Amino acid sequence: MFLSDPAIGVAMLVLFIFALMLGFPIAFTLMALGVGFGYYAMGDHIFQLLVQRTFSVMANDVLISIPLFLFMGYVIERANILDRLFKSIQLAAGWLPGALAVATLVTCALFATATGIVGAVVTLMGLLAFPAMLRAGYDPRIAAGVVCAGGCLGILIPPSVMLILYAATAGVSVVKLYAAAFLPGLMLTGLYILYVIIRVVLNPSLAPKLPPAERNVPLTTVIWSLLTSFMPLGILISAVLGAIIFGLATPSEAAAIGALGALILGVAYRSFSFEKLKESVFLSARASAMVCWLFVGSAVFSAVFAYLGGQAVIENAIKGMDLSPTMFLILTQVIIFVLGWPLEWTEIIIIFLPIFLPLLDHFGVDPLFFGILVALNLQTSFLSPPVAMAPFYLKGVAPKHITIDQIFSGVMPFLWIVVLSMVLFYIFPEIGMWLPGVLYGS
Repeated sequence: MFLSDPAIGVAMLVLFIFALMLGFPIAFTLMALGVGFGYYAMGDHIFQLLVQRTFSVMANDVLISIPLFLFMGYVIERANILDRLFKSIQLAAGWLPGALAVATLVTCALFATATGIVGAVVTLMGLLAFPAMLRAGYDPRIAAGVVCAGGCLGILIPPSVMLILYAATAGVSVVKLYAAAFLPGLMLTGLYILYVIIRVVLNPSLAPKLPPAERNVPLTTVIWSLLTSFMPLGILISAVLGAIIFGLATPSEAAAIGALGALILGVAYRSFSFEKLKESVFLSARASAMVCWLFVGSAVFSAVFAYLGGQAVIENAIKGMDLSPTMFLILTQVIIFVLGWPLEWTEIIIIFLPIFLPLLDHFGVDPLFFGILVALNLQTSFLSPPVAMAPFYLKGVAPKHITIDQIFSGVMPFLWIVVLSMVLFYIFPEIGMWLPGVLYGS
């Protein structure tokens, strides 16, 4: 008995998920399945499609900014700018309850705007801030939660690479998406800081006050420290984001400015070398190649999947559930949350989101709104046990006596804060939609 084309399309998706669980390389699995099933469905035309999709991905103007933003982040990471930044913010926040934790979150938020590389931020803050909090007598759980949650902010806060990929996948404006993500990113950071302060006020033993010598620092010392560390990076990030959001430069042009500015900062701090430059170029090229081949594989796979009728089967199944827009959003966010356990956010954005995007019009959901909701949700994919990457990044650099159970325990409150932020954003969508509406109209 021969299967119908839609059934073969669904079998193609099931086979991909099975190969994924076995650990096969995702990009090449997508291409292999796309070409294999495509040859069955289209014959030799599949090879023309493969060439066309490869060219269209490589010629996509939006994607040009990815290697430049990655390079900017890797340069800042390797120029030891984070160490100076953390110390200056620590001096400025010394009077607050849980000062080191607050300084860690602010540093993560600022560093997130320079690099969306979650593993790098969590690892660096795990080497820098986590030991400092443990030495100060902080509870390991709250210290671990702060580092892991703060390190994931780069997924949401512009210039997020994730938002660039979503824009390219969904066909929306990167500029509007950055504007929409700005305030939700600040909201989530603010909720993290508020939670830490309230917890420490209620239970001071979780985060003892810093010694008087570290709290009673002359104002001139604090100002000088901020001027020499916080301000230069802050000006660079503001210039990059401002140029994008206010339409002074395209994302690719602004990313080039950011990359050049990061190099100048590294040289000015005398903490950059030719070896570090080579490392930054290599890591940027490797990550960019991975993203591009994922796009190529996903484009071929999606085209064949839709040609066979698999996309229509899923769309009709969801439409047949007679869901309200709210229930549709809950369903998609739950699926994305579960996919975040075994998959990286790149695979979720490039492979699985295109299945839901055609349904947005049917349910009357704004793609900008949906994109920010997904960006918030993807924070949970790095935090939720049992396969959360951020806790494992931290465990890799934490002292041996810190257990993974302690890290997971510390992360859980921040996971619920992310869920709260998603609820707040759904109830008050103006949190994200107000700024692009003001800047670019409805």
